[in-house]
Amino acid sequence: MKSAIAWFARNHVAANLLMALMVIGGLVSLPRIQQKTFPDINVDVISVAVTYLGAAPEEVEQGVCIRIEEEINGLNGIEQITSSAAEGACGVSAELMSGYPIDRALSEIKNAVDSITTFPDETEKPIVSHVDIRRTVLQVAVSANASERSLKVFGERIRDSIASLPNVTQVELQNAREYEISIEIAEETLRRHGLTFDEVVSAVRRGSLDRPGGSIKTTGGEILLRTKGQAYVGPDFERIVLRTETDGTRLLLSDVATIDDGFDEDDQYMIFDGEPAVTVKTFRVGDQKVLDLVDSVRSHLDVLRAKLPEGITLTVWEDSAKTLRDRLDILVRNGIGGFILVFVVLALFLRLKLAIWVSLGVPLSILGALFVFPYADVSIDVISLFAFIMVLGLLVDDAVVVGENVHRHQENAEDPLEASITGTHEVSIPVIFGVLTTITAFGPMIFAPGTMGQIFGVIGLSAVLCLIFSVIESQFVLPAHLGHMKPSIDSQLVRQGSIQARWKNFQTRMSTSLTRLATERYRPALDRALTNRYSVIAGGIGILLIALSTVAFGIGRFKMNFSFFPPIESDYVTALIVMPQGTPIEATERAARELVDSAHRTQAEMDEEGLEVDGESLVRHILFSVGKQTRTGGGDREVPPERRDPISPKSVWPSNRATSDRSVQRRSNVAGVTTPPRSPTSSSSRSMRHSSAPATRSISSCEATTLISSSRPRSV
Repeated sequence: MKSAIAWFARNHVAANLLMALMVIGGLVSLPRIQQKTFPDINVDVISVAVTYLGAAPEEVEQGVCIRIEEEINGLNGIEQITSSAAEGACGVSAELMSGYPIDRALSEIKNAVDSITTFPDETEKPIVSHVDIRRTVLQVAVSANASERSLKVFGERIRDSIASLPNVTQVELQNAREYEISIEIAEETLRRHGLTFDEVVSAVRRGSLDRPGGSIKTTGGEILLRTKGQAYVGPDFERIVLRTETDGTRLLLSDVATIDDGFDEDDQYMIFDGEPAVTVKTFRVGDQKVLDLVDSVRSHLDVLRAKLPEGITLTVWEDSAKTLRDRLDILVRNGIGGFILVFVVLALFLRLKLAIWVSLGVPLSILGALFVFPYADVSIDVISLFAFIMVLGLLVDDAVVVGENVHRHQENAEDPLEASITGTHEVSIPVIFGVLTTITAFGPMIFAPGTMGQIFGVIGLSAVLCLIFSVIESQFVLPAHLGHMKPSIDSQLVRQGSIQARWKNFQTRMSTSLTRLATERYRPALDRALTNRYSVIAGGIGILLIALSTVAFGIGRFKMNFSFFPPIESDYVTALIVMPQGTPIEATERAARELVDSAHRTQAEMDEEGLEVDGESLVRHILFSVGKQTRTGGGDREVPPERRDPISPKSVWPSNRATSDRSVQRRSNVAGVTTPPRSPTSSSSRSMRHSSAPATRSISSCEATTLISSSRPRSV
């Protein structure tokens, strides 16, 4: 080890090249590092979703969920099966054993589910997929005092406009109901025309279809034939012919049915700052960078605001990049603050140049770790930044030890280069082993299994990389710089009254005070501890037992809580109400209005107390939504031009019925690990219903969320 230290110390060009590699490599790699709010988590879960419209949860459980469980229960690689039966839908989640190939499990489960032939006839085709966690980076609220159709049309246009950006891949429109064309026929009308419901269904299927007609070869080329009859809007369905009489008269669908070109029957809507609204969510996909993605979308929103009609408002409701920026700011502030504090403390006892070189160990170690990040598949996110912040105080320890020992040798009038080599070598073993013990603490995190292991692995790898580069810097780069400093000038040769002389006298007084503290206070205490070593050991064991008992049993009524992510203040205050099955929509709306009114009252009280930020109210926005709170997207198809009506000042919000949240959950523990079930989702763009008695008006839930200013006073 001494030969390597001596070689780098004597060949300062090689040491400078090593330092340049760390600096330039880190700066060059910085744009290539992925930027994420949270690291990507690979969930080893396969989900099976089956739609069984109109069925009660018990029927879904008996007819679908249990049969899927029985079929996949014996497959290899499955650790646990969880199923959830809700009204009209079944969801089954299969958690895989760690390390089992996901593609193989997906294929086996899909084959097993497809082999089930005893599903009820009313069920739709099962959807088998690998659970993928999507990360929302930006959510925009599109609000206006407009009809539901107009609002959704503008929401779709904004969604498509954002999706057209070069660096945007996935955008969804949410909190908007699906388009649906309903065809309602009374039984009396069917009898009057001598029709059956099945005949009407068959006629609609035949009349709403695009058919290829082959091709005709001509001298000018080949002509493809195709009949276009697919119905998309209400008037298209009204012109469908149900029957042609012998006299040439035709019975149209509009003659016997009521055709409603509107939305599905779910009571799903959202109010943002007192106006109807929909939300447009932008997701990060693959290697996209969060900060670049958010900046691009925000710039595009400024362009869209200038083009939209008056009355339509675009408001950024959720920006996950803000969390990442906050962590970056904390890292920069802590790094600068740590550098300054280390420099000031070292400058009190050591030479200024030596203090500067020792303090540079912090940024050099971080830049070296960033240099390796792209090759180690580590991203800049809140977890890796947390690791940086956590090890900031450890990165300079080895450099401080090396620098102080080199300074001691140089103060003894030794040759600066030899003093640097000797001083570094004397402490190299304790320094290296000290860092290795810290690496040993972080190292197992890298190999931790499971979902939480993927999070701990980012912390462990980031910390280990920083510590490794801190050792490299302290053992090979720092000695070369310290060895080529000019020898310190003897205090007797320094001109009296000069700044250098005054600073030298100040350092002497600080060093003398610290030495006196060590000899007069610390040394006697250490001697007494060594003389009464058994008492000291017993006292240490007693303190350890007290600490362990406090963790296990607490102190009196105070107990210690355990949580992976401790509760922290959020910029959002959210209230969720779940109503019983069969609750009228009016009752749910009254409950939601109570939440909104309480938010407004709270805002007024805080404004009266003067709780403001930059002269603005502490409460920035209030949003509440009624209906399913699953945040599923909607409106995936292109809207024909005739459906793109202009904005209207009148607000129309049909709300006749919605889904129920009643559910039956079944869990099959194959191995003994319990995970929450995955809620199934389903959607339908069009449906045909026979007229019947009105269904019970019910709603599943409502939610109210208040956005508080991020720079609010901490006392609030």
